[in-house]
Amino acid sequence: MFYDFLFPQNFRGKGVSFLILFVRIFFGILFFMHGLDKLMNFNTLSETYPSVLGFGSYMTLMLSVFCEFCCSLFLISGLMIRIMLLPMIVSMGVAFFDVHDAMMPEGELSLIYFVVFIIIYLTGAGRYSLDYLIDKKLKNEEKR
Repeated sequence: MFYDFLFPQNFRGKGVSFLILFVRIFFGILFFMHGLDKLMNFNTLSETYPSVLGFGSYMTLMLSVFCEFCCSLFLISGLMIRIMLLPMIVSMGVAFFDVHDAMMPEGELSLIYFVVFIIIYLTGAGRYSLDYLIDKKLKNEEKR
């Protein structure tokens, strides 16, 4: 059951997988750019970054950089995306509901990311991903 969750067989058609690839790369790059900006301005932002859930500004910024910079690289490559999307979804949920108090238009971008990441989480990485290649290799070894 856990194996099927990590490497789903649904949505494996070429057209759908190409669409998933496009969405993964497009939103992954956009999210990566947010993380890169935070990383480049880390010292300046650490003093003014909002403290969320009692973590403090510095720790909240570190978690944001991890989610936006590191996890987005996994999303783009299609490697372990269901695991890597969890912190991304939580991060955007906290950004929308806590930081922006679920207000529009201030929280609009975080809501868009939140919804897109949930959709990608549900569909899986698709055929054009490292997860798919790992799945094929594991199934070939299992047949032997």
